[in-house]
Amino acid sequence: MKARDVMVSPVITINEESTVQELARKLLAHRISAVPVLDSGGNMVGIVSEADLLHRPESGTERPSSWWLSLISGERALAAEYVQGHALKIRDVMATNVQTAHPDTPLVEIADILEENHIKRIPIVDDHGALVGIVSRANIVQVIASTRPKLEVSLSDAAIRDKLIAELKKQSWAHVHKLNATVTNGVVDLWGFTESEKERQAIRVAAESITGVVEVNDHLLREPAFIY
Repeated sequence: MKARDVMVSPVITINEESTVQELARKLLAHRISAVPVLDSGGNMVGIVSEADLLHRPESGTERPSSWWLSLISGERALAAEYVQGHALKIRDVMATNVQTAHPDTPLVEIADILEENHIKRIPIVDDHGALVGIVSRANIVQVIASTRPKLEVSLSDAAIRDKLIAELKKQSWAHVHKLNATVTNGVVDLWGFTESEKERQAIRVAAESITGVVEVNDHLLREPAFIY
């Protein structure tokens, strides 16, 4: 799947000259947590979220100034924090270093960008830089929630075993030479040794994911560490 397959479009936006009160009302009205920011020409210049409104004097959540914080963060950081808490216009509180993606960006890459940059959403722009959509973490979760089981013919016991072994051989964490699996009437019995509990868990998950498997019996043992 690609970004275009899950993105929300059209996108609710806000102008950089709007006020933080207008932003708060828009977030509540549309039940969203962030919006891209546009300039007077309709170009995206930033993004602003509910996180940017957490510490404001209007809500009594403004952070108190402290001398030790100035020693740790420096005066520049304190000035930036003051702007964030007291600015009236969106242009002064928005984030301007915005990660974007193309509609044809694979969803796996979108997930990587969200995770690596610790962000919750990413605007989608076309070849001309125009905002055409937005993809959030929630949209990826929605894909999982709406997944339908694949219609596959039930595999024979031998085919199940072959598919499991083939899958494990593709994984660098699986030490297949220490493993064995038997399959009877769709019931998989796992035998052998693993080097970690996570490897053991992953092998079980691999078996459970194969169409036609009705049960997995885990007889795997943790390989003892050698003591020199």
